[in-house]
Amino acid sequence: MLVQLNDERAHVAFGEALGRSLGGRGRVYLEGELGAGKTTLTRGILRAYGFQGAVKSPTYTLVEPYELAAGRIYHLDLYRLSDPEELEFMGGRDILSDQALCLIEWPSRGAGWLPPPDLRIELSVALQGRRATLHADTAWGQRVLTTLQAMHNEQPQESGVIQWT
Repeated sequence: MLVQLNDERAHVAFGEALGRSLGGRGRVYLEGELGAGKTTLTRGILRAYGFQGAVKSPTYTLVEPYELAAGRIYHLDLYRLSDPEELEFMGGRDILSDQALCLIEWPSRGAGWLPPPDLRIELSVALQGRRATLHADTAWGQRVLTTLQAMHNEQPQESGVIQWT
């Protein structure tokens, strides 16, 4: 699935729709260069679960947990991870449990240790906004994409803000 996000408002709105589709669980890999919008997308996902506070990338802490009414959501940023084994020492196995939603930036830094994702989202700078390419890697990920597409078909986003292709 390919989506063009023409501005920050669209980026956050798409994150909210994605968050509703995820149902509070799964592993989502967020890939893209610095500034591609991984944390902005995470902000939208968190808003789907009622979180209205500031969302910053946990670049130095590696993980930011959110205890919300919908359950636990973990936002991981592995950019500064020097060895994937560090995930073991920080309680990564518990964090990556199936009962939580885990949003993982820079998953390539945890290669060989991280379990496979349900959904991979590649973000890139494109035109005046961002482009999101979504790939389902599991049956759950495919259901998320199917739900997301159905939501779009029922309630299309404002023309010119989010372009579904």
